[in-house]
Amino acid sequence: MNWSKQAILDASREGNYGRVINIARRELRVTQRQLGEGCGVTQSAVSRLEARSAGPYDMTVLARAAAYLDMPRRLVGLADSSAMARTDGTEHVERREFLTGAAAVVSTPALATLAAPKHHAETGQAATLRVATTAYRRMDGATSSRQLSEVVRSHLGLVQAVAADEPKEAQKLRLAAVGSEVASLAGWLSWDMGDAGSARTWYGSAIKAARRSGNSLLVAYQVGSLAQMEADAGNVAQALDLVRLARSQVGPQEIVIADAWLSTVEALAHAAAGDERSSDRALVRSRSEVNRIPAEEPPPWPWVFTFNEAKVLACRLACGARLGLPAWVFESGDEAMLVAAAAHAKQRAILQLDLAAGHLASGRLEVAYLLATRAVETGLRYRSGRVVERARSFRRAYSSKTPPRVVRDFDERLHHAYM
Repeated sequence: MNWSKQAILDASREGNYGRVINIARRELRVTQRQLGEGCGVTQSAVSRLEARSAGPYDMTVLARAAAYLDMPRRLVGLADSSAMARTDGTEHVERREFLTGAAAVVSTPALATLAAPKHHAETGQAATLRVATTAYRRMDGATSSRQLSEVVRSHLGLVQAVAADEPKEAQKLRLAAVGSEVASLAGWLSWDMGDAGSARTWYGSAIKAARRSGNSLLVAYQVGSLAQMEADAGNVAQALDLVRLARSQVGPQEIVIADAWLSTVEALAHAAAGDERSSDRALVRSRSEVNRIPAEEPPPWPWVFTFNEAKVLACRLACGARLGLPAWVFESGDEAMLVAAAAHAKQRAILQLDLAAGHLASGRLEVAYLLATRAVETGLRYRSGRVVERARSFRRAYSSKTPPRVVRDFDERLHHAYM
């Protein structure tokens, strides 16, 4: 879909957001009924929305329609979630934090590198190399993993060479931590490309480097990241063993955020096993731990973004998709807006597939497959093997000798997905 078409831009500039939605819907061959189901409104409500040449508009419906159509929010007069200002008290602030933060825990195990641990030097080679790692991390959101993987591996070689030439032991330890971060990024890129074997090797290197650094919390994080990959792959026993190992690395010190995060990884593993009760128990534990995290304090490294209840809800959505529980998938009430808020395109595709699974379990076949088709298109655009494989898994949940057109269109895209 070309969002720069003159008709769309003109309608957007005029504030005629109903026409913007109408043009986009027709271009994407989506019916008013399908869009209504995806937005939680009736077909007649969509018809009235499209016929309205000027406001007032319901911002929630606009946001859901933009998310469903995979449309830039600015075209319907909505700011990106990160740019929302506080306008109506604390509820709006909490809503903004939910939209901007919840997506990360669902789909990205990779180590965030936007802040250095307090015991690391703020200057010197380690800090410089960390800045480069951060730049590659940011590029991942809008760049093919295949394009990034080679340069990241070269970057890791540079970190290792600098560490080998460093005479001071304290600096070697800091460089080992940086090397752990880069290896973790290489692991995530391999996982995204669908190369689980290489991903495990890289995560193993990240864990070894973390141990060399002497930072037990970093070890726990990297082991937990590998656990998340195994849970996503359905390797339940291994994932749960790794969660236990990660918890043991934290030691007697109480790191609330570590327990909260690892509980969500545990929940994903139980969901992969079809164990609803254990998954729910882990999510309850995570939510309980989140309530103990001081809101005013920044998260300890290697965490960067605050781990809050919104992220637990996002994990519950992912678990619900795996368990076939629509009530879990739609629990937050803002699922479509959650997808729209995900700046990372590949994360957004994974969320779309989770939502599609919820719609499929609820019997809304056309909505489910339209969402899944868009996710596949994103996966192909960024050559994400992980997205495409998740889409194939979604397809296996439905069988029919005479599938409708929307399913056949999905199959057509998926059959030509050569990564």
